Amino acid sequence: MTPANASDDFARARRIVKTDEFSSVFRLRPVQRTAHFVLYARPNDLPNARLGVVAAKRFAPRAVTRNTIKRVTREIFRCSSLVNVDCIVRLSKPVNTKSGPATTARLKQELRAEIVRLFAAQQLSAQPMRPSLAPLAP
Repeated sequence: MTPANASDDFARARRIVKTDEFSSVFRLRPVQRTAHFVLYARPNDLPNARLGVVAAKRFAPRAVTRNTIKRVTREIFRCSSLVNVDCIVRLSKPVNTKSGPATTARLKQELRAEIVRLFAAQQLSAQPMRPSLAPLAP
């Protein structure tokens, strides 16, 4: 099955996969923060945006939780209209413990809301500034 729109897929060209690519984005200061995530972004010379997701075991001890975070992040990234930017979303605070449930509907909803805020803020900062329609005062 082929996607109807090129932005609907998550092909290798839309992923940050090499260590040096991750490092070059991590060298920059974080662009946006939420309660659990940090977004790093860097302009690129490609026709599309690329995404990398880092979910460390110390912040999400269960693989189910880490995979959920990655899946939700990729889904939201595919739906966003970012262009010419490399983005890395990094989990920066613990989301649950190993003794608790791996994922819950509430946890998924909270994480989704945070990730949406990250990408929405990146879209706003990437838009070119529009000139003011009001005439300048002398």
